[in-house]
Amino acid sequence: MKLSQADFKQRRDLLAQHIGSNSIAIIATRAEMYRNRDADYKYRADSSFYYLTGFAEPEAVAVIETFEEGEEYSYSLFCRERNREMEIWNGYRAGIDGAIEIYDADEAYAIDLLDEEIIDKLLNKHRLYYRIAQNAEFDARVSQWMQKADAHRGGTAPAEVVQLDRIVDEMRLKKSAQEIELMQIASDISAEAHTRAMQTVKAEMMEYALEAELNYIFGQNGCMPAYNSIVGGGENACILHYVENNKPLKDGDLVLIDAACEYEFYASDITRTFPVNGKFSPEQKALYNVVLAAQLAAIDATHIGNHYKYPHEVAVKILTQGLVDLGLLHGNVDELVENEAFRQFYMHGTGHWLGMDVHDVGAYKNGEDWRAYEAGMVVTVEPGLYVAPDDETVDAKWRGIGIRIEDDIVVTENGPLVLTKNVVKTIEEIENLMASRQSA
Repeated sequence: MKLSQADFKQRRDLLAQHIGSNSIAIIATRAEMYRNRDADYKYRADSSFYYLTGFAEPEAVAVIETFEEGEEYSYSLFCRERNREMEIWNGYRAGIDGAIEIYDADEAYAIDLLDEEIIDKLLNKHRLYYRIAQNAEFDARVSQWMQKADAHRGGTAPAEVVQLDRIVDEMRLKKSAQEIELMQIASDISAEAHTRAMQTVKAEMMEYALEAELNYIFGQNGCMPAYNSIVGGGENACILHYVENNKPLKDGDLVLIDAACEYEFYASDITRTFPVNGKFSPEQKALYNVVLAAQLAAIDATHIGNHYKYPHEVAVKILTQGLVDLGLLHGNVDELVENEAFRQFYMHGTGHWLGMDVHDVGAYKNGEDWRAYEAGMVVTVEPGLYVAPDDETVDAKWRGIGIRIEDDIVVTENGPLVLTKNVVKTIEEIENLMASRQSA
């Protein structure tokens, strides 16, 4: 499944409405990124640029111009020209004709002409919208364009410059049915990868070898990881952004995997924690059940009308109560929550927006208040507990255990929709899955 050019046009239509009459919006894609000598990272277009254009090539700028009330807006695409020699080396380009015929641009220009052509488009516009402070070099170019427009005998530069991200970020925050379908596909592929990891893990396997099992499923489905995969065995699971993945997995330890793929520019984000040998120890089981209870309650709290932080508050209360029940914290639960004593074992938030970026765009607050959930928002729910291996305030049996459970949730009129439900997460389900692997 892919989005159609009609989908991208609808987004440009909406953007044109937002910027108002006699205005101009300019958005560039990101540059290719150098990896090391004579080698770049595999190119991935800027999310907001792609969101509006569907154009995935580098060296491109989109321009939306509105005119007087009632007039149609104009969409221009500046991109690389066709070049047979460069295409032999680096792949085909849409070129100027393709920008119009394939990507529905009203006008198309060679990217080398941007500095020249943009001046006439800026003249006498009321407002300029662009991504202020995204890129210092592009900021400098915009400043030069504005100076040239002001010096032009035929008119003046826009009197007002407005942050484009304020509009596009809010457009991206609530997903369409088509976007949710793409995210469901990404989630299903990622769930398959996590299931494979549970079925292939064994003691003394290297963390990177287990990561390779995930990448196999991603690659078989034409996907790339949506972010750097975390495969942390034992105490490595207590490092929140552990990505070295270069240690052996030990019999008796848990392994925490935070990994997922991107499908057609839309990300998934899953974390599961399971025993290397297929059986939770009593201590692992006790902490795991606390995290699972917190996660299930937080998912149930992800409802239209509840504010963004409410699921976190629900999770924190359950985690703190569990820590007290197990003897890792001592005192009154409400006071411990108020004093944030839980941060010794749980130091991050319970979720973030998800979409084209794994930490997706969109404000979390309206003014000073947390914003309320609305239908179409997608958020992760990912509580955890991490007992540092050198934490001498707790009994040694708890030390070095790190657990996180994460799912992707769509806020709907009918309650939370779990996109990532296809990968098991109860202790019984995990142990049964891993037992069937071992007995096969």
